[in-house]
Amino acid sequence: MEPQDLTKVVLLACGSFNPITNMHLRMFELARDYLEDTGQYIVVRGIISAVGDGYKKKGLIEACHRVDMARLATDTSDWIKVDAWESQQPEWVETAKVMRHHYKELMTAEQNNDCVDTAKKRRIEATMHAFEDPTSYHTRRDNSPQLKLLCGADVLESFGVPNLWKHEDIAEIVGRYGLVCITRNGCDAHKFIHQSEVLWRHRKNIHVVREWVTNEISATHVRRALRRGQTVRYLLPDPVVSYIQEHGLYSAESEQKNADVVLAPLQRHTGPSSS
Repeated sequence: MEPQDLTKVVLLACGSFNPITNMHLRMFELARDYLEDTGQYIVVRGIISAVGDGYKKKGLIEACHRVDMARLATDTSDWIKVDAWESQQPEWVETAKVMRHHYKELMTAEQNNDCVDTAKKRRIEATMHAFEDPTSYHTRRDNSPQLKLLCGADVLESFGVPNLWKHEDIAEIVGRYGLVCITRNGCDAHKFIHQSEVLWRHRKNIHVVREWVTNEISATHVRRALRRGQTVRYLLPDPVVSYIQEHGLYSAESEQKNADVVLAPLQRHTGPSSS
């Protein structure tokens, strides 16, 4: 295929990034290699969107710090950028809504592109109107960019945790946009997809990417090392390590933040309005 015939893809990673690690960045590179190796896609952008403070996760430090660290980590990347919209919302925002926001931004930018002819602008506008209905999974008829959620296998498995995700949100994420999942040793993503009715229904929209170079870096392990005064160099980008040291982040006290608070999705999805 010629470059102009390839489908443009924007990868969106949502999460705590508490703190951002080298593995978070590595996921983008793995996903881009995989998608472009299919000969069908060209990955044009990566977006990191940190969850807001309203998520209420245990040990979650302030969003301003997590966003600043993510920006430092991506400073040398020419295609991965940080978007602060989600982190700035006063309440927790469901991932499906975050994807709607970024898809609308993507389509608006595409529509305003001077190189796009009038007919395509009309098709983009029709697409945007159709996407206002979260239950409508229409097929794209033009070569407009696609937005896909980039995640690790832990997010895929979390779809099965009761009350953590709304069934309709999962269907919207995988049915309307698509998922790129980076797997690791000991995780059978294909089995989980097979066992889930909604994931199986939209399996053609799910790309499973195997990380053959084993890397078990996790933000949880990083925070533990920091609390114990151990080095985390080469687990995080150097500017992030310096930022953590400069601001005195990740202590025994910060790890207890929200310890007695129910996670926002569990509050919302098990409350009276969820019935």
